[in-house]
Amino acid sequence: MKVFYKKKSLKNRLEAIRKKHLKIGLVLTMGALHSGHYSLIERAIIESEVVVVTIFVNPTQFNDREDFKKYPHDIEKDLMELRSLLRKEDMVFIPDNKEMYPEPDLLVFDFGHLDKIMEGSHRPGHFNGVAQIVSKFLNIIKPDLAYFGEKDLQQLVIIRKLVEMTNMRVQIVGCPIIREPDGLAMSSRNQLLSVEERKEAVKVYQALSQAFNLADKIPVETLKKNTIGFINNSSILTVEYFEIVNGENLLPIKKWIKNKHVFACIAVKAGNVRLIDNIRLINKQYT
Repeated sequence: MKVFYKKKSLKNRLEAIRKKHLKIGLVLTMGALHSGHYSLIERAIIESEVVVVTIFVNPTQFNDREDFKKYPHDIEKDLMELRSLLRKEDMVFIPDNKEMYPEPDLLVFDFGHLDKIMEGSHRPGHFNGVAQIVSKFLNIIKPDLAYFGEKDLQQLVIIRKLVEMTNMRVQIVGCPIIREPDGLAMSSRNQLLSVEERKEAVKVYQALSQAFNLADKIPVETLKKNTIGFINNSSILTVEYFEIVNGENLLPIKKWIKNKHVFACIAVKAGNVRLIDNIRLINKQYT
């Protein structure tokens, strides 16, 4: 693999790649890589002839400066792992803040309700920062395919909307959530959990699994109340939100909808660590 730190040198290399008509896949990360990231990269390797992996902790998507400061970093470990995974022709792009934001980015995106609910209501400005950096990387790299994890479901829907709004010629590929053996969704933030918090964090997946089993068997509002109560019964965990939404537009549903993609989406605080997760609620009679 080749490592780049500057946009200009990366662009020059990509121009040579495009002249060979090779398919380019992109995986955007903020580092602290784990098996969830590796699953995206492995799929990109299968479907793309050249893969670009980025490592950049984007400051504009953090509405909490302390959260930004404590976000885990281990570039050397990340590079060691990537060297064992990527091919000779693949690339890693590790820009610094000055490279990505030579001047303040004043671009503001209008995603309607999509960036104002769930994560958006608890992290104002977060998705505008996500859109800023994703649009920058997509414009720099111009990939054919870009891979994103379904754990960040709302982000995935918004990025697809971003591509639609800006007419970018890239296919956004959603990839399944990768979980720990006990069900906890893999996240770089999991490294910040204490031993006790990590033990309790499994209840997030347990709650989602219960929601999966009870979907369409009890009223939506009852299911929401029961799920929130189950998690808040913990002395360590606190629910920020739990919503059951239409997967196409992320709007909350009030009753079960046949033949629609319905998701349960949750955000939980474990001490000072924020965990998000979701599960598709599928009933056999819908399929």
